[in-house]
Amino acid sequence: MVMVRHSMKTRPILPFLLLVLPICAAGQERDATQIVRDAIDHWRGLSSYTEMTMVIHRPDWERSMTMRAWTKGQDQSLVRVVEPRKDRGNGTLTDEDSMWTFSPKVNRVIKVPSSMMGQSWMGSDFSNKDIARADDIIDQYDHSILEQAELDGITVYDIQSIPHEDAAVVWGREVMKIREDHVVLEHAFFDQDGELVKKLVSLEIEEMGGRTIAKRQRMVKAEEPNEWTEISVNAVEYEIDLKDSLFTLSNLRNPRNN
Repeated sequence: MVMVRHSMKTRPILPFLLLVLPICAAGQERDATQIVRDAIDHWRGLSSYTEMTMVIHRPDWERSMTMRAWTKGQDQSLVRVVEPRKDRGNGTLTDEDSMWTFSPKVNRVIKVPSSMMGQSWMGSDFSNKDIARADDIIDQYDHSILEQAELDGITVYDIQSIPHEDAAVVWGREVMKIREDHVVLEHAFFDQDGELVKKLVSLEIEEMGGRTIAKRQRMVKAEEPNEWTEISVNAVEYEIDLKDSLFTLSNLRNPRNN
């Protein structure tokens, strides 16, 4: 999730289900999996650079951060805080199944243990897991189409994703609304008891970087609707040449020209 310009494995609530169509069972699992895969590939591209703003909102306070992010393939990503000045240089690196953070204040690179992947990322409503590998939902879940709707002339699929019994995930199920042009409109997260925990909603959809994407998304807690985090894309480039050296612990600690 959470889902940046060249130099964290990610869209008002919309009136869905204007037209609901029956879904045939034949080939459903394959089609549902491909829809999810195409949405992830569409968001990340083969590589990307993004400049974005994250706003963390609470009833009695609000703070914002400007960040830069780079992704390469499905395994590598780097997110670095630019503003405010007191947080500048804080970064998160993911490479395959591993995640590290760096804080200039303590001048330490810390590997995030698997037991902490469900914890808050940079104090937001996104978890470390949301920022890590997005393709886990493909590899560790079974997918099915719940229903199909027509919205403003665009087909929207409701996809339910159930984790494999041996999957190392915290959610009991996830449900996504994905447009036929691969834009994710909603992504809901349910616990093991089937209760909604949080939902990612696309608030603005625009063409940026040569493709239609969710420009602004909000993650909202089900039990605390007045607590949310928004991420807005300010600029994005896709299919750019990024060196592997960008996604290293050395560069996380000591940025070189990025």
